[in-house]
Amino acid sequence: MNRLIPGLFLAACWLLLLLYGSFSVFAGVLFLIIGIAALEYKKMAFAGQEGIFRVFFLFLALLPVLFCVVLPSFGSSGGLFFSFLLLTGYLLFHYNDLHEPFSFFERAFWGVAYIGFLGSHVLLLYQLPMGNHWIMVLTAITAGSDSGAYYFGRAMGKRKLCPFISPNKTVEGAVGGLVTGVIVASLMALMLRMPVDFFFVITAIVLTGVGVVGDLTESIVKRATGTKDSGTLLGGHGGVLDRADSLLFAAPLLYYILVWYQGLCVVPLP
Repeated sequence: MNRLIPGLFLAACWLLLLLYGSFSVFAGVLFLIIGIAALEYKKMAFAGQEGIFRVFFLFLALLPVLFCVVLPSFGSSGGLFFSFLLLTGYLLFHYNDLHEPFSFFERAFWGVAYIGFLGSHVLLLYQLPMGNHWIMVLTAITAGSDSGAYYFGRAMGKRKLCPFISPNKTVEGAVGGLVTGVIVASLMALMLRMPVDFFFVITAIVLTGVGVVGDLTESIVKRATGTKDSGTLLGGHGGVLDRADSLLFAAPLLYYILVWYQGLCVVPLP
């Protein structure tokens, strides 16, 4: 119950935002989500560093999203480049103060790319024709897959999927999540009067698989930093990053699939 009620509330708020929110409101909410996820990552990867670095890392993570809004001609890749440039300057200036400077740089830039750059594709996806509908379908895929994997894994899970990364995930759970994700996504598409054709089903299957990769990627971070959940903001669901990990990988892939396959891009490529 501590997972179900908060999950339903978050899903309702997210769907209302996608159906009735303006671009500015959506961009603002996405800013907030990515900002919280970035701070959760900072807490995991840089537990002892607060103060100015906390603000600096938050700014770096938000730059790709900021560029998509303020300087769309540069896109998210422009924001990522300037994040890289600023982080390099920070490393040069504080080199003598850092323990293992190169490791620090790797963890910081990886976090910016993982959360800021990948997350900015949700905004790029929103700007495509019917982008809000596709995000709703994508949300259905990731949420359906996550729930299906959880319940199927508990009921029938026997064979471990990646025991050294995430011991609780099973092959049976992954298969159940795949089936559930495709079914829930198809139902969402039908409610939105979108065609559920061969392209849609294949795309849903691929996105579900990529979502599992995103989930496992965050598990790598948590295992490396000795963290159980990225945060406690969402109660039984953990932190924001715990809920958005699959979306961070699936959203960019869906964006590029739509740009390539349907020619739907209405903004410059990032």
